[in-house]
Amino acid sequence: MQEQKLVRPEWLTVRLAGDWMGGSVSQVIQQSNLQTVCLSAACPNIGHCYQAGTATFLILGKVCSRDCWFCAVQSGVPAAVDPTEPYRVAMAAQQLCLQHVVITSVTRDDLTDGGARQFAACIQAVRAANAHLTVEVLIPDFQGNLAAVMRVLQEKPDVFNHNIETVPRIYPAVRPGADYLRSLNVLKQAGQRGDLAVKSGLMVGLGETGKEVIEVLADLRAAGVSMLTIGQYLQPSKHHIAVAEYVHPDKFAEYEQIARQLGFKQVASGPLVRSSYHAAEFLTAYHHHTGGA
Repeated sequence: MQEQKLVRPEWLTVRLAGDWMGGSVSQVIQQSNLQTVCLSAACPNIGHCYQAGTATFLILGKVCSRDCWFCAVQSGVPAAVDPTEPYRVAMAAQQLCLQHVVITSVTRDDLTDGGARQFAACIQAVRAANAHLTVEVLIPDFQGNLAAVMRVLQEKPDVFNHNIETVPRIYPAVRPGADYLRSLNVLKQAGQRGDLAVKSGLMVGLGETGKEVIEVLADLRAAGVSMLTIGQYLQPSKHHIAVAEYVHPDKFAEYEQIARQLGFKQVASGPLVRSSYHAAEFLTAYHHHTGGA
């Protein structure tokens, strides 16, 4: 018996903010021969971010060494690390007059450090060329290599982000190359420092229960995470895992309330929220809440 396909609800309608593909952001990205996760991961907020002059740079190529069933990024054999990439990211940020840069990457299990040195080089280059700019990194798990995590932390990014993605029970089905406790340990390594904002995010609508989500939130707080994003999983293509449920906005509001009660300083919870959702405003609000610079 064929499963009935879920009808996409009206609250997931995305209104594009102008002709973003013809905007200055996409032009600079293309001219710099760079990738953005905005395009590679088919982010629903791409129009709004590009119109606002912000972007999340995808470093270490566009081919991921893993094949997660929820992700739109291409998987396969990655290319060699490009030593000119940090400079090109820095110059693109400068040309776009960005105030906040998000740097993320595909997973590179083929590299001994998972790409940590390239993250560090990008942070250094971006700050050297853009003195007043804040930097957020969204890292993979580096296969649990805590020395690699420390290499990134040594550069003191303004925000250290690693997404937990989903509840432990669903990991084998959607993240076969990842491990829930491994990701928690990565976040704990950053949370123990106490001198930077630690952020994580998860998707809902994959078949998890509300109780499981709340347990993950508690685990994240215990690991030292202070900034949280929760969004609806959207199936990138028919070849990816199907949506189990379209979570109602009221449930997202409930998750946000619970997260704040648990002690998260900054929370974005909604159907179209993604890990880089309003990233600059998120950091500003976090500093306002904590009294930071």
